[in-house]
Amino acid sequence: MEIAEIGFVSYVASFLLLLTVLVFIHEWGHFSVARLLGVRVRTFSIGFGPEIFGWYDKKGTRWKISWIPLGGYVMFFGDAGVASNPDSAVQTMNAEDRAVSFHHQSLSTKAAIIAAGPLINFAFAILVFAGLFMAYGQQYSTPVISSVIEDSAAFEAGLEQDDLIIAIDEETIDRFEQVSAAINMRPDQTLIFTVLRDQQELQLAVTPRKSTEEDRFGNQYVAWRVGITGKIEVAQRNNPFSALYYAALHTADMTQMMLSGIGQIILGIRSVDEMGGPLKIAQFSGQQASMGVVSFIAFMALISINLGLVNLFPIPMLDGGHLMFYGMEAIRGKPISLRVQEFSMIVGMSLVIGLMIFLTWNDLNSFNVMESINRLLS
Repeated sequence: MEIAEIGFVSYVASFLLLLTVLVFIHEWGHFSVARLLGVRVRTFSIGFGPEIFGWYDKKGTRWKISWIPLGGYVMFFGDAGVASNPDSAVQTMNAEDRAVSFHHQSLSTKAAIIAAGPLINFAFAILVFAGLFMAYGQQYSTPVISSVIEDSAAFEAGLEQDDLIIAIDEETIDRFEQVSAAINMRPDQTLIFTVLRDQQELQLAVTPRKSTEEDRFGNQYVAWRVGITGKIEVAQRNNPFSALYYAALHTADMTQMMLSGIGQIILGIRSVDEMGGPLKIAQFSGQQASMGVVSFIAFMALISINLGLVNLFPIPMLDGGHLMFYGMEAIRGKPISLRVQEFSMIVGMSLVIGLMIFLTWNDLNSFNVMESINRLLS
């Protein structure tokens, strides 16, 4: 087998491993809370489509691996399909079956079961980061400017070596690592840097400059730079309690950054080209795996946050869509009609499929696949 083929196989294997683990964790959240609250689970599937193999556990749940590995599902007793829409039999169930049927539970019980999937994705990320912070330490650099690049945006704004950055646009800065995130979350904006110099507080307006950069794997990406560097300090190892605390803060920061990025893409502030689909995730998972187990696990934690966040969006077919219906039911005092739910599910599925097609097209363009095909056909 050629080296290129080995690379392709390793990328696919890394992607499938990442997806399988995260889907299992997400669905296990639904499953475990359902079991805890007395709801019967009919099926726990990793993947969609026809079953490859499976087995029954002692409580009658069918655990299976299916052919299409892009997701998974848990089907509860009373569900008609993977979207958790109610079966017609729920209307004629006896008291014993109603007690374990998902659709006969209270709103709070159903909401807890549905919310458990995305929430466990966040919990998984926190545990991973906490483990890394304990084992390898958390990089911490004081927000002191080590150097200012000549003729850069920072140089022209008047920033100087040894300035202590206190805040950027009134957002408190405690670590130098926060500076890059604060800049990149405000593209094309003039930022107000509050710095401490010779015991005097100064406010300087800095306009970051757009930069197209390349990582070690040759992936190009857009970043915004002001032209300053910080002092590199040794990573500090945390005890279990502080590790969990800082891991929760880090997960919250990552979630906020993802939300801000999505919002800026919707508003047209950022290009849709920055969005990646399954092919991009496969590429990055393979690249991170090639850097070692620690890098791969850290990347898995980031994708877990992304998976949890996306599933909370109020789109029918996703967990957030179900939670939206439950919220509407709580306000109205009665369930949303089945016809409306079914129509919404169709719309939601169309949106999800359309987004997947768009992101895959984006991925193909970023890999110049379509350009290569055009050259072959011309």
